[in-house]
Amino acid sequence: MATEASLPKWPIPPAEGWSADDLDRLPNLPARTQLIDASLVFPCPQSVFHERATSFFGRQLSVAAPQGLDVLCRFTVDVDRQNRPEPDVLMLREEALPSPDQTRVPASAVVLTVEVVSSDSVSRDRETKPLKYARAGIAHYWRVENEKGLAVVHAFELEPTTGTYVDVGIFRERMKASAPFPMDLDLTAIKARRGGE
Repeated sequence: MATEASLPKWPIPPAEGWSADDLDRLPNLPARTQLIDASLVFPCPQSVFHERATSFFGRQLSVAAPQGLDVLCRFTVDVDRQNRPEPDVLMLREEALPSPDQTRVPASAVVLTVEVVSSDSVSRDRETKPLKYARAGIAHYWRVENEKGLAVVHAFELEPTTGTYVDVGIFRERMKASAPFPMDLDLTAIKARRGGE
């Protein structure tokens, strides 16, 4: 039986919940803690697929991004006072990165967010986060799912008159897209290395 001294000391939220600013002030939070609906969301261990997919999209988007856009992995976005999610990959206008010491970016500067679905994030990545990203005006959202070890990308674009995302394609093996800029991605490259390949 655990003694009181060995139990973790969880932060006790204020009556109105946590705010986006609190993520920078609370001591001893695990890395990659997010704020969703004024509640702290702690990270879970990630799968090899999740890590490889995040790295793949980070690299590919960095190489393909036109001048004026930058790519970050696992960096928080200020959506509003009660929401500071951390997409696995995000693309943003580079002028939103004036300081190497900053810990977040405004949603207004973000062009694309990519979420790689893991077992603990299914409802957040399919329902909660897309709704919040759309309301914040982020033009593109990609959700990456693991389908028997292969990546499937569900791509969405913001429909300006409704302010909601519309499905613009489901991609397996290859992703050819024209927005937010033209790209052709070999999704089969997201796989475990075998035999020194």
